[in-house]
Amino acid sequence: MQHQEGTLEGAAGHSVYYQYWLPGQEARAVILLAHGAGEHSGRYAAVAEQFCANAYAVAALDHIGHGRSDGDYGHMASFDDHLETLERFRQQVAARFPGLPMILIGHSMGGLISSCFLLRHQQQFAGCALSGPAIKSDLEPGFLQLALIRLLSRIAPRLGVLQLDATGVSRDPAVVKAYVEDPLVNHGKMSAGFVAGLFTAMNEIQQRAGEISLPLLIMHGEQDSMASPAGAEFLFDAVSSADKQLKLYPHLYHEILNEPEREQVMADLLAWCEQRL
Repeated sequence: MQHQEGTLEGAAGHSVYYQYWLPGQEARAVILLAHGAGEHSGRYAAVAEQFCANAYAVAALDHIGHGRSDGDYGHMASFDDHLETLERFRQQVAARFPGLPMILIGHSMGGLISSCFLLRHQQQFAGCALSGPAIKSDLEPGFLQLALIRLLSRIAPRLGVLQLDATGVSRDPAVVKAYVEDPLVNHGKMSAGFVAGLFTAMNEIQQRAGEISLPLLIMHGEQDSMASPAGAEFLFDAVSSADKQLKLYPHLYHEILNEPEREQVMADLLAWCEQRL
């Protein structure tokens, strides 16, 4: 496996970090990967290694305001900036691997980004797999709270209003420890602008999910406290895809690919990808 990295110009002039993991043999397909809120693409190196072992190339970026990319940690000026930046990267990946089928994989907020991205660009993919997608959230504020957050997003957009609990990441203490100690992970509060952007995007995908029609795999831990499994079930029911599959994993927390059962989850993901090629 080879590893390469670089930067590209994302939305609003941000310098965005990206990386490729390349198999030792000719790639049969490409995985385009979108990570979750507060984390970064480097946390998916083990996932990329397993894809490379099966002759997939993997391409991932750090979203604006995450990891090694420009932007303020815990804040977003516009959710659409993530979609525009992902499309610029997708075009780069497609040019690098012309003719190869591409599968989009998104985790958590990356699952939300991926879902909204499909509303614009689903024809570019052979399929999409979502891990713990943030379609609905148990952390979702009530009507009055959301109205206040939206007001704050206009008058004090950088004010911190919501913080994630690291213990909800995984049942594996080593994973939680590595997450907490990772200097590229944002452990502070998400801003009012960030939260407002997330819930606005959630509302959009809930309203327009029926427009998604490509092959779709949705995977979710039933004990996920960060992104509600009800969102995965909603999305599965709402999309118009003839080829769709929902896999709910009892007992698993938010990061199903970092749980003690990760080998089974990865095997399920690989098997689904193989069937879509």
